Amino acid sequence: MNNNKESQSFQHYTVMANEAVDALNCQDGKIYVDATLGGGGHSELILKKIQPNGRLIAFDIDQDAIDFASNRLKDYKNLTIVKESYSNITKVLQDLGINQITGGIVFDLGASYHQLTKQERGFSFMKDAPLDMRFNQDSDFSAYDVINGYNEEDLIRIISEYGEERFTKRIVKNIVNYRKLQNIETTGELANIIKNAVPKTKEKIHPATRTFQAIRIEVNHELQNIKNTLNEVLTLLSVDGIISVISFHSLEDRLVKQCFKYYAAKCRCKPNEPICHCKPPMLEIINKKPITASEEEMRKNPPSRSAKLRVAKKISSWEN
Repeated sequence: MNNNKESQSFQHYTVMANEAVDALNCQDGKIYVDATLGGGGHSELILKKIQPNGRLIAFDIDQDAIDFASNRLKDYKNLTIVKESYSNITKVLQDLGINQITGGIVFDLGASYHQLTKQERGFSFMKDAPLDMRFNQDSDFSAYDVINGYNEEDLIRIISEYGEERFTKRIVKNIVNYRKLQNIETTGELANIIKNAVPKTKEKIHPATRTFQAIRIEVNHELQNIKNTLNEVLTLLSVDGIISVISFHSLEDRLVKQCFKYYAAKCRCKPNEPICHCKPPMLEIINKKPITASEEEMRKNPPSRSAKLRVAKKISSWEN
């Protein structure tokens, strides 16, 4: 548990806190999951709404977040915080004797403000630090391993796919040439290598932004975890349960949108199938277009401009 000094050092802004939690329609006596605990903002709002008999299971792999949120939420007795990735949700819930999420689940995807700004975590090119970018500090695999260990083809693949970077080949060529002489150790070194590879444009974002995003996604297996877990969660969710997902970049949002669309479709047959044998829709999409942060929230917390919230309700089960 954190002392006051440690708590104050952890900075976290909960994006669309009310919107994401209100969408869950929280009820006393039901089981809820916060798949990405962070600073505990969503969890606290859920806990206030499900007293006295509801239960909340919160997941995080970042010890800094767990320490801070544990202190913040210490007075709530119906909370279980688990140091595990949400990608292990089925096993964790089974170990806790839970077979169904009877109320709902909220995801707040991506890196937290604390992770991005704490220098030694190595997420940001704004402060020179060791190449790290691990959500889970117990992991042996970091950004250093990606940058210095991946071959040229794999670097091109992840930076192009996860960063959607148009100057990928130029950036990778600079990285490969640099590391022939010495390993790339810090975020500052990498940012300079990227900056020197990219021609000057009128874009306002730093030239290293997309590459750093791509590396972070690769280090933490973010997109694969999201894709696998969304499908898994829908099996665990009870009929009438709600899933509420906040994403921060187009790749995440696209996965959520495609998943919801698939399970909400009346027909999922291939075009050449003469007769439809599809099961009825599993989901009802609550908001056809993503919910975005209010003007007031965007003024207070500029990163919330990129946040998109999608919500769906489970309306049928496909279990045999």
